[in-house]
Formats: sequence, C-alpha cells, structure tokens
Amino acid sequence: MFTEGDSVAKKIEKEDNNWIYENYNQALNEVKKLIVGKDEIIRNILVAIFVEGHVLLEGVPGIAKTRMANAIAQTLNCGFKRIQFTPDLLPSDIIGTMVYDSNMNKFVLKKGPIFTNIILADEINRAPPKTQSALLEAMQERQVTIDGVTYPLPYPFVVLATQNPIEMEGTYPLPEAQVDRFLFKLILDYPTKEEEKSIIEMKMSEDAVVEKVLDPEEIKGINGEIQKVFMDKSIVDYIVDIVGATRNRADVQLGASPRASIALMRGAKALALLDKRDYVIPDDVKKLAFHALRHRILLNPEAELTGIKVDDVIEDILNTVKVPKLK
Repeated sequence: MFTEGDSVAKKIEKEDNNWIYENYNQALNEVKKLIVGKDEIIRNILVAIFVEGHVLLEGVPGIAKTRMANAIAQTLNCGFKRIQFTPDLLPSDIIGTMVYDSNMNKFVLKKGPIFTNIILADEINRAPPKTQSALLEAMQERQVTIDGVTYPLPYPFVVLATQNPIEMEGTYPLPEAQVDRFLFKLILDYPTKEEEKSIIEMKMSEDAVVEKVLDPEEIKGINGEIQKVFMDKSIVDYIVDIVGATRNRADVQLGASPRASIALMRGAKALALLDKRDYVIPDDVKKLAFHALRHRILLNPEAELTGIKVDDVIEDILNTVKVPKLK
C-alpha cells in the first residue's frame, strides 16, 4: 500500500508499475483468506474489474460466489451491493425512483442499489426481461436514466451476475444483447476433497479480516497502465482469426461478435501487465479465450444433440488457428 496523498501518477512514475504487480498479488492473497481453491476465478474477476468489465458467474448454489464477490470488494475498498433477482423484482428496485419529500416539498431521487462499485446480481435469470433490461444502460454506459434525468455511476462499476445451471424452471434466458455485454463467463465447480476439508477447517474458526489493498483511484491508474501495454499486429490478427473462426463453422448458429475481440484484447493486456510485462504474448489470449467466448457462441440444435459443447468448439478453434511467433 502507499501513503495517503500520493497520487497514482506519482506512484507509477516512482515505482515503474511494480506497485501494480505487488498490490495485485496482495489483493489476491487477501481474498484467499476467505476463499479456498478459486485462484484462477479470483484472478479473472480482478482482471475484469481492472478493465471495468462485467462477469457472468455460473455455478451451483453454495460454492461461495457471494462471499468471494464481497471479499474482492473489501480488498479493493469498493462499495458492494447484492441484489437477489426474483420474478417480482421491478426495474425501480434496481435503479431507484423519484419519491416525494414532504419536508422539502419536492420530488427527490431515492437511489437504488445499482449506485455502487460492485454489484452481485444473484440469479439474474430469475427476473423477467423488463427488469433484466434495466441493467443494460448501466452496464454499457455506466449511467442510469430516471424520469428523463441521467445519473452517472461511480468508478469502477462492475456487475458480477450469477446463474444456476441446474434449475431452469421459472427462469428467463438472458437476451443476447445483455449476455454479450459480459466481458467473461466463468464456470465455478465444486471444490476438491482437500479444498473442502480446508473450507471446513476455515469455518471452525473466526473469519479472517480482509485488508484493504487498493482503492478506486488506484484501480483507475491500473486501467490507464493496461491501455499502454503493447500489442503486436500479429497478436491482433490472432485474436481476429480466433473470433472470426466462431462465425464460420457448421456446428455454430451464432458466432462471437466484435465485442469478443475487444474483450480478448483488454483482458490479454491486463494479464500481461499483471505478469510484469509491457507486451502481450499469445498465451495471454489463450488463457482467456474460453472465458471471453463461451457465452457468445450459440450452437446449432443438431450439434447439441450430438453432445458437442461450446468449450469443445473453442478448443478446436485454438488448436486450428495458427499461433503467431513474436520476433
């Protein structure tokens, strides 16, 4: 951590980005005080937050999605709100509404829970489409409109939305326009036997205290440094070839949009910086390909009937597209 009053610009100039690597690893370790065995998931959520991207989390109940999101918000010193999506949830329950204040003799804004840094939209597919769409403007524009007046959202603003892949009854599939706005889709699985033993041991004692490592202003500084990371033209071509390959397959009904290319570019730059590099390598793209593409590809019904999975398609594409060699 740095002393209060130091500007982000001074830190970057003084320590040449080492502070980013050190604080990222410290933040990772702070979250691991409360979360067992989800290192890659935590890393990818941090990457998304550093580039202000949204994340779709898919996993069964009880695997610490809320606990993880809260721990990440704590160590980044960001505001955190959890919204339980239900069939009767209204858009105004999310973004807020105008209410009459009898003392002031006028209507005033009663802000909804969306006015925070990190939102956990729990079981987002349980709310009707009208309510889901209330997130669209916020996710894309980082602002909301209430009674014709536009209100900016704080920086960073990141939506972590969860879905239960098992219980489909009473759910509303997310529209393609909304799914495409998520930077990554991360799959959370059950813990291993050893991890579950560690979880039990952890719960037999008091929760550890998560220390604040970064703050929103420093996150903005990291975002600025990520944008400066060099990406060779061959890496750009590699990304475009991977995404383009999703659109030219017989087993795919709908391929990934250009947002997928942008997601891979932003995520790969962030990974490079967090690996103490100022340039992107093909492995940075490969590490994020499944997360950036799996929710943007729609298989043909015939392919699904034969047992083909979206991740199978992505793996085949990565094995087929030629990997560039950096000079």
